[in-house]
Amino acid sequence: MADEVIIRHCSPTIVGIKTGNIFNYRFKDHSDEIKSLKSINKRLRSSGLRVIPIKSGKNGTLIYVYRPGKLRRDLSDQSSQEILSRLGYECENVNMCVSRLMYRLKSSDEFPHEIGLFLSYPPEDVKGFIEHRAKECKLVGCWKVYGDEKKAQRTFKKYDQCTRICESLAAKGCPIERLAVSC
Repeated sequence: MADEVIIRHCSPTIVGIKTGNIFNYRFKDHSDEIKSLKSINKRLRSSGLRVIPIKSGKNGTLIYVYRPGKLRRDLSDQSSQEILSRLGYECENVNMCVSRLMYRLKSSDEFPHEIGLFLSYPPEDVKGFIEHRAKECKLVGCWKVYGDEKKAQRTFKKYDQCTRICESLAAKGCPIERLAVSC
């Protein structure tokens, strides 16, 4: 897996301003997947990042790049815990939450809407998305906004700027390990 792909899809997580990102990737085969993920995890381990496959299918593998410490903080939020506990998550253990998300991804044709909580989406927006069935949002950007529009717009802009800067630095030869900060 090329560093450029991870940088394009995950720059805000790489630099530590976002908990996680997901993207789809087609590996040559299962052996390539294992080798690629092992290599990138080894290179990014010291920065506190993890890169895991959360669902595989005929169209590729859904990759989750995240910061476990930030995820622990996000999922400790009372609103997040209320949403997740209603869906059978045990919020005391981040690894169990990730495992539960993977199970829900694999066992349903529908995308589990709570995934936004694993990607730094505000709980009020995740809740709004679930309650309104993805309709009647105030704004569409990186996610559908049901809460604070202005804060979301600032966040979207920050994520876009971050990605442009990281892509520019990578194009000039900066390795992903140098872009990744320890959080």
